[in-house]
Order: sequence, then structure tokens, then C-alpha cells
Amino acid sequence: MRRFIVLLLLGLGAAGTAAVASAVPAGSNGGGRGGGDGRYSRGGGYFAIACGFSHRNQDDPIVFFRQPGRSHDHTYFGNTATNANSTPASLRATGETTCRLGADTAAYWVPTLFVGGNAVRPRGAIAYYLRRTIEPVQAFPANLEVVAGSAAARSAQSTRVTFWTCGGRTISSEIPTCARSNLRLQVNFPNCWNGRQLDSADHRSHLAYSADGVCPASHPAEVPALTLVVYYGVAGGSQAELASGGDFSGHADFVNAWDQDTLQRLVDRYLNRSRGRR
Repeated sequence: MRRFIVLLLLGLGAAGTAAVASAVPAGSNGGGRGGGDGRYSRGGGYFAIACGFSHRNQDDPIVFFRQPGRSHDHTYFGNTATNANSTPASLRATGETTCRLGADTAAYWVPTLFVGGNAVRPRGAIAYYLRRTIEPVQAFPANLEVVAGSAAARSAQSTRVTFWTCGGRTISSEIPTCARSNLRLQVNFPNCWNGRQLDSADHRSHLAYSADGVCPASHPAEVPALTLVVYYGVAGGSQAELASGGDFSGHADFVNAWDQDTLQRLVDRYLNRSRGRR
């Protein structure tokens, strides 16, 4: 029997923010869905949550907690209340989200893209939750905070972590000039947790990337591989740059303020059942 997962999509074209729900075969890459390189789930399942643009500010509640205005400019998706003072508890208490699934009150953010000195308001973003490990995964622990990619990068980062695309299978470390207004940024988060910390001093080292479907001994807890794809609705080009500096500093932040029971149910249903292991 064919297995299906639910893809909650946001209308990112000229139709604006109309939402649709469709079924996609588990383990299907959908022709590089989300603008990636097709290496999403390695035969496993995934689910995807579409989130509209929420707001911008110069805050970063992970890196510069309770220091408003200290950061470069950020663009937020999901929780509508994210600011320098936000905690997972305060985000859940607000309960407001731009995501099409109301239970996803997590906060997602990226450095703001500027073109010719003007901030770009993205059409939206899709958060993909994937399984890239042989063993089943557990939901992200409640209150987890993590950064993927480096705001300090001034040369190409690994495309395993972040890259740009115009929507096809061609990826680039530099901001491309797209033939149409379909520039996308993709950031891939690590999927192995050390099982102890909800954050770390560098906001990264409590998680690690799996290799060949196996987590390292230092980070033995398998969690979803979160991929954030931002749809900008512009062509990019030589005048485009990130607020964190240039082309290469792509990164994203995630605070797990989900309704935890709903997140666990989605993980169990779409990520773990897809391989027949629990």
C-alpha cells in the first residue's frame, strides 16, 4: 500500500497566501521540493509546514537575549511575538502564528535580505521536518533553541548546511540572478542531539549532523532534520545581500515553542511509520 504524508502548503505565487493541503508519497523528493538538492529524506518520510512572513527587527532572542536592537536585521516566520525578550514559554503563551498549522507556534528566523538597499519582504517560508536517520526519531525536546549556519561566514559554507537556488536542482553558495522572481534560501539544521542541553554557548554544539543515517556517539539522540526554505519573490542579483553580510552568511534560528503533543504526533505518524519502525 502506498504511504502518504500531508504537506501543508502556502500559496507562494501570484495568488498570495492562499493555503492548500495535498498528499505526497512518503519518501518522495518531489523533484527537489522546496528548492533543495533532492537529498531530503533518503527514503524516509517528512511533513512540511508553510508559514507566512511575520515581522522584522534587529533582535535575536537566542544570541542576544534581552538585548533589543543588538543584532543585524532579522526576518521572522511563525510566532508573531518574537523579540529580544522571547522565551519558549512566552512564545507558547502568545499562541499566535503565521504558520498554516496553528499548533506550530515555534519561531523561525533568518537574516533579512536586502536588494539595492531595500529590505525584501518574503512571500513566505516552508519548514520541512524530515527523517535522515536509520533509527526512528524523537520530536525536538520542548524549549530547544539552535542556530544553523554562520552569520560570520565570509566565504562559502558547506552546501550541506545552506545554499541559494532559483527553484531547480542547481544550487549556489552565492546569490544567483534568477531568470524569474523565485530566489530561495535553504538552511539545513543538524539532526542529532546530545540529549542533555536545550542550548549551548555557541548555540550549535548541542546538536550535530548525522552521517550515512547514523548519529555520532557524542550526540546519540535522533531528532528531525529541520530544513527551512525561504521564498523571496525576487530575482536576486548583484545588488542582493544579507543583513549579516554579503552572500555567504546564510543562517537560520529555531526555537521550539510548538504544541509539544502535536509535534510528537506528527513525528510518530509521518517520520517514524514511513520506515515501518517505531
